[in-house]
Amino acid sequence: MTEPLVVVSKLHKVYQHMGQPLEVLRGIDLSIDAGEMVSLIGKSGAGKSTLMHCVGTLDVPTKGSIKFEGVELTTLSSAQLAERRNRSIGFVFQFHHLLPEFTALENVMMPGLIQGMNKRDNLARAEAILETVGLQHRLDHRPGELSGGEQQRVALARALVLEPKLLLADEPTGNLDTATSDSIHELFFDINRKHGTTIVIVTHNPALAESMPRIISLRDGVIESDRKGTLLS
Repeated sequence: MTEPLVVVSKLHKVYQHMGQPLEVLRGIDLSIDAGEMVSLIGKSGAGKSTLMHCVGTLDVPTKGSIKFEGVELTTLSSAQLAERRNRSIGFVFQFHHLLPEFTALENVMMPGLIQGMNKRDNLARAEAILETVGLQHRLDHRPGELSGGEQQRVALARALVLEPKLLLADEPTGNLDTATSDSIHELFFDINRKHGTTIVIVTHNPALAESMPRIISLRDGVIESDRKGTLLS
């Protein structure tokens, strides 16, 4: 039997707030199989983004275990975490975090440049993934020349250019209109179908959440429910 891609066990995260401990995650147990599509829902402060950041190695849990591809992340050094994050995990956020002075193509090539990838291979990958997200005609445009939806497509392409095993998206359509949001949602499903990418999305969008095969609801730092979506076609 194949081991899940992500296994979280008894995960806790405590922050210090005005000198007092603030427990955001309270013993999370969770496993996610390779190729799954999962939405994380819950009210603000439920712990959704914190859980995502811990799984994505952007934050360190206070205690507990996170295994990714069978490797215990909590025992790795900062350099080892960064190397694994850059190679195997892609991120898309509500705000695009694109570099304004660079073109769409150059923004998407950045992860490959950081990894020291061959320039020709990096260029070919970036052009191909921009075509996948429907921006082959916007390669030389800078972020300020793109619409909000186009900027988010560039951010998605940048997250996918190194073909990560896991894509983590935190409110990726929170600033977009309904029609643009729907097109971005469809892209997530297309990418999952074509590449088998495991995708976890934090969202307050009920329609997106219910269209996902699996919905995990958090409340006060614990998993309240884990169920199938109701809008699956």
